[in-house]
Amino acid sequence: MKIDTNEMVKVASADNPANRVDLYVGIHKAMRSLMADLLVAVGKMDPSDDSEVEWTGSRVLQFADFCTSHLTHENEFVHTALEARLPGASARIAAEHVEHEQAIAALKAAAGRLQKSQGSQREQDALALYRQLALFIADNFEHMQAEEIEHNQALWAHYTDEELMALHGRLLATIPPEETMFVMRWMVPAMTPAERLQVLQGMQAHAPAPAFAVVLDVVKPHLGTGEWAKLARGLKLAPVPGLVQS
Repeated sequence: MKIDTNEMVKVASADNPANRVDLYVGIHKAMRSLMADLLVAVGKMDPSDDSEVEWTGSRVLQFADFCTSHLTHENEFVHTALEARLPGASARIAAEHVEHEQAIAALKAAAGRLQKSQGSQREQDALALYRQLALFIADNFEHMQAEEIEHNQALWAHYTDEELMALHGRLLATIPPEETMFVMRWMVPAMTPAERLQVLQGMQAHAPAPAFAVVLDVVKPHLGTGEWAKLARGLKLAPVPGLVQS
């Protein structure tokens, strides 16, 4: 493997000193966390355990559907916005999205084969799926890096933060509740304490109380004790039910 020093320079210079609205940072943290967790799960799966194979295969299929949905959101909202003010800006990434759609279909087929196979063939199918998933994830890590650097720079040059927030709001309005919960489960635990608090304070201020409570129930099991305590303090909630804070 050869380290691309030019790419490392790009990464080093891809900060956001003006603290501009970043449409990618949260969802990409969620996706990186999900991808890493899923790859480990597939890698350590016991091919002789029918229930474990069925469960892990179903996770891969769920992940594949989520990736398809994510591509659709970016194509319909972010790429449309880029093309409206900087024609051609999304062309390279859009072409990669087409390749990803094909790779997603191949992943689903591999997961389906695994769930149907038996014996030594299942062992081969499990290893094949693991390697196929690893390559898909590796490609996506590079793809997301490019989006975060190239697309953010274009968006920041041609849109105000207010416009980007409005765009994000329109995108979120199209996402069904079950997908929102899935994203929150992976995104919130993958965030820094400050990012986590900002997201959940926004929900606390605008979402119905029962819906907000469901989100907290989804993310709390995936936070450490200290992480939850920091978040609870920021949200002005008791870190332990029934505990009265002074």
